[in-house]
Amino acid sequence: MEKITAFQIMAGMLLLVLGIVLLKQKSQIVWNFLVRSVLGAICILFTNDFLAAQGIAVAVGLNPVSLLTVGTLGFGGFSALYGILFTQFL
Repeated sequence: MEKITAFQIMAGMLLLVLGIVLLKQKSQIVWNFLVRSVLGAICILFTNDFLAAQGIAVAVGLNPVSLLTVGTLGFGGFSALYGILFTQFL
């Protein structure tokens, strides 16, 4: 009976450690997405202002789709949004 109890305690501790590690990784992913979204929104605002000051009529709108793109892809998503608009501008 003691071996079974010891095994159950060890298995419970292993599951607890694995659970903590998984929660930490998921929170890191969510935190990374939020930071990318906020920084991406700031970059979009500054880029839109800069392009307007230069007289270029290209502006990416701040909406959930653009924030999702920038939050997921980072700088690649930011570049893709402006790349799509510049190809339409031609």
